[in-house]
Amino acid sequence: MIDYTLRVHASEENLAREEQLAWRLARVATDAVEVDDDVADMIVNRVIDNASVAAASLVRTAVTAARAQARSHVMTPGATVFGTARDLRVSPEWAAWANAVAVRELDFHDTFLAAEYSHPGDNIAPLVAVAQHAAVSRQLGGRELVRAIATGYEVQIDLARTISLHQHKIDHVAHLGPSVTAGLGTLLGLGEDTIFQAIGQALHTTTATRQSRKGEISSWKAFAPAFASKAAIEAVDRAMRGETSPTPIYEGEDGVIAWMLGGPEARYIVSLPAPGEAKRAIMESFTKEHSAEYQAQAWIDLARRLHREHPELIDGTLVERIVIHSSYHTHFVIGSGAHDPQKYDPAASRETLDHSLPYIFTVALQDGAWHHGGSYAAERARRRDTVELWRRVSTVEDPEWSRRYLSEDPREKAFGGWVEIVLTDGTTLTESIVVPDAHPLGARPFAREDYIAKFRTLAADALESAEIERFLDVAQSLAGLRPDQLDQLTFTARPGLLESVPEPAGLF
Repeated sequence: MIDYTLRVHASEENLAREEQLAWRLARVATDAVEVDDDVADMIVNRVIDNASVAAASLVRTAVTAARAQARSHVMTPGATVFGTARDLRVSPEWAAWANAVAVRELDFHDTFLAAEYSHPGDNIAPLVAVAQHAAVSRQLGGRELVRAIATGYEVQIDLARTISLHQHKIDHVAHLGPSVTAGLGTLLGLGEDTIFQAIGQALHTTTATRQSRKGEISSWKAFAPAFASKAAIEAVDRAMRGETSPTPIYEGEDGVIAWMLGGPEARYIVSLPAPGEAKRAIMESFTKEHSAEYQAQAWIDLARRLHREHPELIDGTLVERIVIHSSYHTHFVIGSGAHDPQKYDPAASRETLDHSLPYIFTVALQDGAWHHGGSYAAERARRRDTVELWRRVSTVEDPEWSRRYLSEDPREKAFGGWVEIVLTDGTTLTESIVVPDAHPLGARPFAREDYIAKFRTLAADALESAEIERFLDVAQSLAGLRPDQLDQLTFTARPGLLESVPEPAGLF
């Protein structure tokens, strides 16, 4: 890896393109290194993982709306849309839009957490859509798609390692526009100049405030990465036609760093692969066993263990208070440190409850389980004993767990903490957890069979069994798919499922 120092440059400095971060990202995208076998295997896992949560969300309102929008943009050759028949092909940016919303809706796919947090699996939907659209004309098969996905993961994770967006109240999808663009550059075999211009356009159009994850969280949380994906595809199209971008987009005196991130005096060190170095960042990402914010994963596992080992805690009548000690990020984003009263509101949206650790810990403790639908149901959130216990749960930052959260040593990096449960008789119970059970260093690390089981479980109500097995066979043959086979990298809902929910009317 090569370290690059990133800072603001005055216009009169005339920073050379080759010294700009956008160009260096473009250079990573054009470096035609082969993908390591274990990376290719993990890409298959992530493709299956994305499909799992997309299948489970097919009839949810946001996904239905996005699919209806996509269906209004039929195109040949085009790309497929999750749930619909394979012969329905739509414009690739709209296929990416619909499929990315389906993947993100349940907040149930992979994650990378460092200076910034991200869902690098968000790169997959737009890359598949463009690959399907251009497969025959550009002779793109599974091998090219695997290389593109490796690039998308590499760029997003490398940016997230050191450039914090949430610290400056910018939504994390600002790293997604550049990463999808870089992946598309690899996929299509574009030159550095074209990718450079497209990255600048994509970043410029996808920087937004993180109000989408604050207060009463709306369905836009699922649409935000889809918007970045769609913007990236459109940016690549414009750049391929010779259009240019604001330059330098990161380093300019009125650029992203100066006015949206650390300011004129800020310094960032971004590490990127050296020429010829394999793109392995995906191996540092990790998926979710539970449908909840990643920082809540370990706490669900701990709560389930407490349910088994301390059944006296379940109804909450013996509990005076529960204090969760964890990292800065956990406390201020999904904990009581966010100062969002909505995180304690039984009438809050699913998206808000997904970002409420006090709610999640309470339900997992009482139920000894977590379900992507039932655990968020209105009747579950409003249960009287749950509400009473929920409001006695709070979080605090523990500096040691904040340090471990940001550690670059994977053996030390932690996403848990310790919980203090004070009973009404004065007894105090303390338990701790370092990483989720499904984490590579956890009690039950996810392997291929777990991804397959996740897909079969989440798709069971949405797809016919033959379609489930067909998709799994295709996904596991990803690297060897021919251009005329890429359209098989989707799934069709069981008869009548999509018709069971009305499509909302809109402009198109």
